[in-house]
Parts: sequence; structure tokens; C-alpha cells
Amino acid sequence: MDFSSSKKTMRISLAVADAASCYCAMVLLGLILLGSIRESSMTEEPVKGSHFFDRPCDEIYVVGEGETLNTISEKCDDPFIVEQNPHIHDPDDVYPGLVIKITSSKSRKMMKR
Repeated sequence: MDFSSSKKTMRISLAVADAASCYCAMVLLGLILLGSIRESSMTEEPVKGSHFFDRPCDEIYVVGEGETLNTISEKCDDPFIVEQNPHIHDPDDVYPGLVIKITSSKSRKMMKR
């Protein structure tokens, strides 16, 4: 009788262990799926307006939505944008995607030395 009760206890323990591992696997799979859904939904969001204001000022600059020559000039410390970009005929006619040359005041000081 001792042997059969030990065998029965072992079967119950194995059943509990199998059920626990199955639940853990399902929870892990759910977390993986949830993580992939959140990641893919974040990458599909379009980049608009204010996201461009945090960009660094490179020598070649692409105007973003909502930006003006004045805001770019202040942000990039370049008061001579119009003079350096002869393709800009009207300073008020700046549109997203326009490529301009930026030379910040810091760069000018380094070039004069």
C-alpha cells in the first residue's frame, strides 16, 4: 500500500507540474505577442511637426513640417541662411523637404581661426 500511494502522489505531482509548465508557456507566449504588437504599432506612427524640432543641425538640413527660416535660424544659430542658400528666392516660401545649407556661428568662428 505504501508503494501505490507513493505512485499516486507521483502522478499527481507530475500532473501539477505539467499544468504549471503549460500555463507558464502560455503566459510567456502572450507576453511575447503583446510586446511585438506594441513595437509594431509604435513604428507605424507617422512623424509629424514637433518631432522635427528636436533634430540636430547638420551642414545639410532638410526643413520639417511647421518649421520656418526664423525657427531654423534660431535653433541652428545661423542668422545668414538666406545668403548661403541662393535657391531660396522668398524667405516666406519654405516648405517641408526643402534642403538648405547651415553654417552655425560656432562653425564660422572655428573656420576663421
